[in-house]
Parts: sequence; structure tokens; C-alpha cells
Amino acid sequence: MSAHALYVTAAYGVSALAIAGLIIWILADQRARKREMAELEAAGHRRRSDKAKA
Repeated sequence: MSAHALYVTAAYGVSALAIAGLIIWILADQRARKREMAELEAAGHRRRSDKAKA
């Protein structure tokens, strides 16, 4: 394997790991925000947009 091919393979690998890490981070954050929203709604807090519907 030439030095250039090794560089390109490493660059693709690092990029793939970075993108996978970002996806995992986003999904974990989404779950946390949904959990927070459920806790707030269970405590009786409502969204401001719900007032317009009522």
C-alpha cells in the first residue's frame, strides 16, 4: 500500500469515526431532551404553543 493510499484510508477512517460520533451524540441528546420534556409535562408545565390551541 502506498503512502498516499494509507493517508487517504486514514482520512476516511477518521472522518467516518467523527461522523458516527456526532450521530451518536445527537441521538443521545435527543433522548435526553425528550425525557426532560416528559418530566416537565408530567409536572404540569405546558408548552406556550399549547395555549394557542386551547
